[in-house]
Amino acid sequence: MEEKLNRLREARAEAALGGGVARIEKQKAKGKLTARERIELLLDEGSFRELDTFATGGREGDGVLMGDGVVTGYGTIDGRIVYVFSQDFTVYGGSLGLGHANKIVKVMDLAMKNGAPIIGLNDSGGARIQEGVVSLAGYADIFLKNVLASGVVPQISCILGPCAGGAVYSPAMTDFVFMTEGSSYMFVTGPEVVRSVTNEEVSSEELGGASTHNSKSGVAHFSGASEEHVLYLVRKLVAFLPSNNLDGSPKLTTEDDPLRSDSKLDTIIPDNPNKPYDMVEIIQSVVDQGDFMQVHEHFAGNIVVGFARMNGQTVGVVANQPQVLAGVLDIDSSTKAARFVRFCDCFNIPILTFVDVPGFLPGVNQEHGGIIRHGAKLLFAYAEATVPKVTLITRKAYGGAYDVMSSKHLRGDINLAWPGAEIAVMGPEGAINILHRKELLDSEDPEGLRSKLVEDYREKFANPYVAASWGYLDDIIEPSESRPRIINALEMLRNKRDTNPPKKHGNIPL
Repeated sequence: MEEKLNRLREARAEAALGGGVARIEKQKAKGKLTARERIELLLDEGSFRELDTFATGGREGDGVLMGDGVVTGYGTIDGRIVYVFSQDFTVYGGSLGLGHANKIVKVMDLAMKNGAPIIGLNDSGGARIQEGVVSLAGYADIFLKNVLASGVVPQISCILGPCAGGAVYSPAMTDFVFMTEGSSYMFVTGPEVVRSVTNEEVSSEELGGASTHNSKSGVAHFSGASEEHVLYLVRKLVAFLPSNNLDGSPKLTTEDDPLRSDSKLDTIIPDNPNKPYDMVEIIQSVVDQGDFMQVHEHFAGNIVVGFARMNGQTVGVVANQPQVLAGVLDIDSSTKAARFVRFCDCFNIPILTFVDVPGFLPGVNQEHGGIIRHGAKLLFAYAEATVPKVTLITRKAYGGAYDVMSSKHLRGDINLAWPGAEIAVMGPEGAINILHRKELLDSEDPEGLRSKLVEDYREKFANPYVAASWGYLDDIIEPSESRPRIINALEMLRNKRDTNPPKKHGNIPL
């Protein structure tokens, strides 16, 4: 038996070396961690249990390495089970063959059966050319699992090296994508192909680096300065999320008083209705201990989305940001918020919406780019969502954008407004130009008349009391009391039950 035990220990030690000491040193020289080091940083200390350590993809002979280029298994984050795979670039460049794919599929199946998140640590040269179409079949097997797991368990992807060609589509179908600044890349075709086909000169970083995908394409949701930073952010995100679509989010004990008021909110809105302010300040003033984890922070900054807690319970926050494009809805912000709302609805996370929106962004580029279709995505997402929805209008809610932003008409459960809220078909200036055009043209003092008409319009239409009189607002509240009022509403909605008509699925305007 001792001989057999020694053989087992030697085999484990050999597997742990992946592609060997020389390749590990090369990986380290690039400032990258090994596949197993990444897992150890991600999971609770000592919790990882590896599966398929000795898998070789069914191949035999010289050059065959145990593990087949990916480390798979399960462990815990804050004591809660998660499943993980970590591609090993020291083995065949982390390339994906059928055995490699089968290992990933196995842990994805386990995640689905046991209702736990699946986290992929991607660092791969792509499909294993030597295996031909079999490697493509492996990718397709993973894609199918991504689709079947969507909305059932949270799926998280970390891009910690190259990710090209078909390899990018699995991360793209997961719920959240993290990238490392300076060392991770995503693209369908790399710079060399781009150069040969279009004659465009572009670097890997410019084409598909962390900054590009976090700020321009919106493919990635988070970026980290280092791999350690990325893995810390993943742990933080997982702490907000339920393990699956049937579980509630983890509830934490908080020392932040649920009845806490904040007098700063009474004066945070400028007297000038066209002057910006930072909506994030309001969010941080209301949520537990000011802890707000933004998602897609550097993409479509005119809308803010992310996770926070209210009295210890996770909420998804969506908010217009007056500091960027006055908080208007455009193509990118509509798509960004719609995807976030749908994620929250998938996983029973209540949605808290802060509204200060002057409307949709006008312009030829927006119209030709499909703002109608993209704006409809956000409308569809809010209307479809059956989770508790609490909405607070802080200042402006004009036109169709008022409807879209979780209004009472889209099944908003509790809709509140601050006293200075302006809710109308359009802003006073635009309305006056239409309603009183002839009077202004004929007036001897058009500016004086305009000021009076604007004030009259604001008094008659652009205030929260008209909407409240129709029951479209449930209450008008003092800004300083926002936190206790929102928490009270969420507690009241804890056992909410709402359903959509029976159907296979809706046809969101993609």
